[in-house]
Amino acid sequence: MKTDVELRSDVLEALRWEPAVTFAGIAVLAKDGVVTLNGTVPYFAEKQAAEGAARRVKGVKAIADELSVRVYEYHNHSDTDLAGNVVSALKWHVWVPDTVQATVQKGWVTLNGQVKWQYQRNAAEDAVRYLSGVLGVTNDIALSPGIEAADVRKAIEGALKRDAQIDADNIRVSSTGGKVILTGTIHSWNQRDDAGWAAWSAPGVNEVQNDLAVTY
Repeated sequence: MKTDVELRSDVLEALRWEPAVTFAGIAVLAKDGVVTLNGTVPYFAEKQAAEGAARRVKGVKAIADELSVRVYEYHNHSDTDLAGNVVSALKWHVWVPDTVQATVQKGWVTLNGQVKWQYQRNAAEDAVRYLSGVLGVTNDIALSPGIEAADVRKAIEGALKRDAQIDADNIRVSSTGGKVILTGTIHSWNQRDDAGWAAWSAPGVNEVQNDLAVTY
């Protein structure tokens, strides 16, 4: 079991190691496995990269991301210009259907519309989160699957067992309609995320509640 000092040191080292995190003004606090990130970064994408780097550190149980985005002056765009860039980014992404719309207010992008699959919903967010001038993204795209799953639970359990990166023995899957709930324990955040992706990949799923606990 790591001490708070050891965990903080490991997270700081992970941030230094992550090439997508270029800004040195990130402060880290650690208390009983909960890591808090404070400070400012110049891009929304860097904020998410910092959170991802911290999440991969062994011993991290939860992350409080209190980083704020402060865009460099030469990357600061009007909402009109940014909205145009958002529309182009969504249009040119091959996985984003034309049913997705976006609004921009003070640098914050809100996505709306409907898609059939979670990967399309994620693709729309990925298309805009890396744009210069974006301060944040709210993904309000609704899922309306066109395929009815006859046995969602069985399909997901099979996918989890096939994945060599996931210890599926301690994962329990329950489903009601298109909602899937994952419970049990897992040994890393990466396995937890992978299990969630496996659940989202089942046809007919429109909501995943990932209650898997990470244990070390």
